[in-house]
Amino acid sequence: MARCILGRLLLAFALLLVPAGSGSLAAPPPLLADSSARISLDAFPAEERGAIERALALIDAGGPFPYRQDGTVFSNREHLLPAKARAYYHEYTVPTPGSPDRGARRIVTGLGGEAYYTDDHYRSFWRLR
Repeated sequence: MARCILGRLLLAFALLLVPAGSGSLAAPPPLLADSSARISLDAFPAEERGAIERALALIDAGGPFPYRQDGTVFSNREHLLPAKARAYYHEYTVPTPGSPDRGARRIVTGLGGEAYYTDDHYRSFWRLR
């Protein structure tokens, strides 16, 4: 747990070193997933925001989902989300433009109604809800 927090802090510090306006970041640095702070969808570029909104709408409607893996249990092996019982979290695809497969974008939801977004295949998360 301490290594996980230290890793996240180092990531946040490294992101602060990226020059402003360099174009290398699509959105503000990810928040610690277990914080109560949430990121607004307005912080994301229009294409990404639209893809997130469409995925959330499908999740809220219960589908139908475009990928058979959507809705499967997310095991939180990275330990970046708050620790919960098995099957608490489920993952859903957020389409990635130009990707020949599912791409790296996902939304992970919790049984308590929370939703987290990752654009780097689970290396970091932003809390949406």
